[in-house]
Amino acid sequence: MKKNYRLILPMKIRLLPLLIAGLLMMAYPVAAQDNLMALFEEEKPARELTYATFKSTRVVYGHAVENPASGNLLFLIQHNFGALNSGIYDLFGLDRATMRMGFEYGINDYISVGVGRSTWEKTYDGFVKAKLLRQSTGSVRMPFTVAYVGAIAVNSLKWAVPDRDNHFSSRVSYVNQLLIARKFSNALSLQLSPTVIHKNLVPTRQDENTSFAVGLGGRYKVTQRVSVNAEYFYYPDDQTTLPHTDVLSVGIDIETGGHVFQLHVSNGNAMFERAFISETSGKWGKGDLFFGFNISRTFVLKKPESFRD
Repeated sequence: MKKNYRLILPMKIRLLPLLIAGLLMMAYPVAAQDNLMALFEEEKPARELTYATFKSTRVVYGHAVENPASGNLLFLIQHNFGALNSGIYDLFGLDRATMRMGFEYGINDYISVGVGRSTWEKTYDGFVKAKLLRQSTGSVRMPFTVAYVGAIAVNSLKWAVPDRDNHFSSRVSYVNQLLIARKFSNALSLQLSPTVIHKNLVPTRQDENTSFAVGLGGRYKVTQRVSVNAEYFYYPDDQTTLPHTDVLSVGIDIETGGHVFQLHVSNGNAMFERAFISETSGKWGKGDLFFGFNISRTFVLKKPESFRD
């Protein structure tokens, strides 16, 4: 039987576009799925943590949200001269000094502990600082860094009346703080510090054993290694019968290698929270100002894992 090639050829030609279209439709969902997955992978950024909200673990006197890095030991010397209005006899405060020496250790990148000793009331203090939240962008967005500070201070002065029944607990006070900070840019950082202070012993029945304060601090970076810092704590006067003025401190931070050098002026002279927040009586307007400095040095006791042999 003779085949009709004229009829078969046009039919093959007509079926060819349909075959090509079918193959393209089968391939399209696979390609579209691959492109969609690639798009999601490209659009999902990694979490980027914010670092160096402040140059030091202190804004001026008060705690900043910064911790020593994991395995790092920070040695801190805080030194204040006497009041600038003390006159030429005391060389405008140079003859009188108050100081605190302390150590802070980073247990990990989120938790640190510290101890110190002040000449102010011969006080020993200790604290733990824990970062609860970290400011970050990318896949996890967090606008603030939040840290908790729990501190204890023990006054070791001799008893004013040694013959009476004195209790060790009367020497002890506690401070709890929540530090809420945001780094707005490479230059500007601000921190809010709600604070609760508890004193086991107060001067009179009218004084509150547990009192409240709120601090506001910030820094503005002038150059890569220099910043201007300021710190203010509001402490309502009705919580104490003693003369009291809110503490205001202004300083300059200078970073030099492993050191951070802080120069400051303040109407407060003590250098641990209970004292400078609730017991400051100096007034800026009367020249009751104390010039001082903080200097810190970091020692690496444990190498980061990425640098270990």
